[in-house]
Amino acid sequence: MSSTTYQDKQPRGSATTSDFVQDVGKVTGGTILGITMLTSAAIAGGLVGLAISFRNLPDVRVLRTYAPTETTYIYDVKGKHLSSIHGEANREVVPLNKVSPNLKRAVMAIEDSHFYSHQGINFNSIGRALKANFTKGNVVEGGSTLTMQLVKNLFLSRERTVSRKVAEGVLAIRLEQIFKKDQILEMYLNQVYWGHNNYGIQTAAESYFGKSAAKLNLAESAMLAGLIPAPEYYSPFIHYQQAKTRQGQVLTRMRELGWITPEEEAAAFKQPLKLGKLTSWQASQLPYVTEAVVPELIERFGRDAVLKGGMRVQTTIDSKVQQMAEKTVRNASRRLRAEGLYKPQIAMVAVDPRTHFVKALVGGVDFKTSKFNRATQSRRQPGSSFKPFVYYTAFASGKFTPDSMVYDTPVSYRDASGYYSPQNYGGGYAGAMSIRTAMAQSRNVPAVKIGRAVGLDKVIQTCRILGIKSPIEPVVSLPLGAIGVTPLEMAGAFATFASNGWSSPTTTIVRVTDSSGNVLLDNTPKRKLVLNQWAAASLTSTLQAVVNNGTGKSAQIGRPAAGKTGTTSSERDVWFVGYVPQLATAVWIGKDNYRPLGYGVTGGVHAAPIWRNFMSQALDNTPVEYFPSANRFRRP
Repeated sequence: MSSTTYQDKQPRGSATTSDFVQDVGKVTGGTILGITMLTSAAIAGGLVGLAISFRNLPDVRVLRTYAPTETTYIYDVKGKHLSSIHGEANREVVPLNKVSPNLKRAVMAIEDSHFYSHQGINFNSIGRALKANFTKGNVVEGGSTLTMQLVKNLFLSRERTVSRKVAEGVLAIRLEQIFKKDQILEMYLNQVYWGHNNYGIQTAAESYFGKSAAKLNLAESAMLAGLIPAPEYYSPFIHYQQAKTRQGQVLTRMRELGWITPEEEAAAFKQPLKLGKLTSWQASQLPYVTEAVVPELIERFGRDAVLKGGMRVQTTIDSKVQQMAEKTVRNASRRLRAEGLYKPQIAMVAVDPRTHFVKALVGGVDFKTSKFNRATQSRRQPGSSFKPFVYYTAFASGKFTPDSMVYDTPVSYRDASGYYSPQNYGGGYAGAMSIRTAMAQSRNVPAVKIGRAVGLDKVIQTCRILGIKSPIEPVVSLPLGAIGVTPLEMAGAFATFASNGWSSPTTTIVRVTDSSGNVLLDNTPKRKLVLNQWAAASLTSTLQAVVNNGTGKSAQIGRPAAGKTGTTSSERDVWFVGYVPQLATAVWIGKDNYRPLGYGVTGGVHAAPIWRNFMSQALDNTPVEYFPSANRFRRP
């Protein structure tokens, strides 16, 4: 809460109590004044007696630690606003010194012009309100002080009863005894409802006029101050003429108080107003990103803290790269449909291997038609794109190299359902070959044999080291991707291969602070070497063969690249996951109903070109880097 001293406690020409008494005398000949004084005395005496009956009222001292619910804001890695999320109240709290003096004067003029001179209740305001409202022929000023309004909003019901009004007065007096005037005004301006789900002056200023509360001019301030009694009724978005009429009443009141000149009043009323746009329920600019970030926030901080805590979330997402990814997915969807594929879905995730920050995340072809985020929520079989985990494990064991011979020959293994005999895609066997060749040609039988040789539990351990958390069972067909994983898991795992074994938790969040700038979460990369570097470099060498002359030739981008195709049985899921030293990207194509995509649809023919198109754009103007040779590292 701000301790800023409001410098305009006595605005120029402000009315005093004696001035008011003289004015009333001139108008009424002292009759109304006498009645008002008697009424005030009666109310004062009544309050003293009734206060004893209100011992069970809330303790206003709790406001010393009170934190209003605030909206959480989400930004990309460069600070571009992506989305705002909140519960019932859309609010951004600001200190009093960040609120325009025009707005402070306008609010006090129409709601409580003697705010800085009373002690919570202004008995004279009753008479003044009666006189002002009678003279104008309508309600231009109420009898409640700002302090009374604040305690009513925070602690009391909306019922119109004498007991509630008395409780309001008692709490207002208590509040004034504990807090300074500036603190009360700050709480009020941040608490009050301004319409269209905008709570607090900052969100109101942003919504109505597209600017901060500090930059509100006199015309804008008068209109906002006029909204307080009935925000939707006076809203310029709904009833502009009524809003203008109300604005004029506020300006007139300010002029009558001597807080502005007649010239300033006329100029402000004539000044054109450029309305902003309602911000409370705006959709995210990058909805798949928001859908990925929010669950991670909720997992760490809880739902209430995310919806009400006023967090400032800097994501890892680069908006330009994200837009490239989304455009690539849309174009690919149109191309696949033109080729006869019915309603294919596509997901894509790009991770920076140097930080393990997610740079782009696309969960489907069109968020408007399907909000399901396949990049983070859909576990699909990776097919042969799982084989790198098997071969890395083999290299890390020290028993195999990329040139080790394996045999693509018939074999059967006993499992829970009987005997399992792995088959190659397209059938047939090729006999003896190196692991490099087996990888390039995506031979299934050698992968199953190597998995059995090194131990499936060891393969699962490799997956866990690489950040894959999805359930994995050591079934014989595991080396062929007989599990479900997300594109995010695959991109993060391959990013560790791209960094030659260095890893940090894959994340969509860089930093989280509260609205005051206090750091709640700092995901500055804390890289650890988690893989054997000789084995990682050897694996990358074999995966380069996939791109250079194997099943992934359609992924060639004119620079060193490594990757792996994946195609499951019946063509239900097709993948390409690949990387350069600066970026690792996973592409998945499939259908939400798990039906086949169509005969002949493969990762190499259909997913690899999508990967190539995206990477060519994302790496434009990025220097070519080369992968380290396995010869630089000691073999296990």
